[in-house]
Amino acid sequence: MVKVEGTLEEMYELFGDARQMVKDTKRAVRSTKKVSSKVKRPLNSWQKYVKANSKKHMHKRGEKKGQVNFKSLSKAFKKTPAGKKK
Repeated sequence: MVKVEGTLEEMYELFGDARQMVKDTKRAVRSTKKVSSKVKRPLNSWQKYVKANSKKHMHKRGEKKGQVNFKSLSKAFKKTPAGKKK
């Protein structure tokens, strides 16, 4: 532990720059973490089906108008060969 003595202004002169350097270092570390990305997993059959057919299964009226109707979407998916369980 190091003991530092002086006025408040002197302390800010000494450690003010250090604080800024720490902030800059943290920002640099965060930005390098974002650059390294993970390998994306491929979509499963349900996700592919939803991506391709979500516009076909929409609520047409009521409070949910314009939102995806997952109930009808899942019924249609279960009728496809990819959706049938073995």
